[in-house]
Amino acid sequence: MSERAAPFYCPYCGDEDLRPGEQGHGAWECAACGRAFHLKFLGLLARGLGHRPTGGDGI
Repeated sequence: MSERAAPFYCPYCGDEDLRPGEQGHGAWECAACGRAFHLKFLGLLARGLGHRPTGGDGI
């Protein structure tokens, strides 16, 4: 994966003024609240895990 995952907003304050952090790959800094955080891909869920089809009859 060559592209960097980019967040749309700060997970702490919700502001959108984010910049890549100096701590390495996946690190981001929020200019509004001054917090730094990491984005990390954890993995893929097994197919069907937690998925419930939405039917009109609720079955």
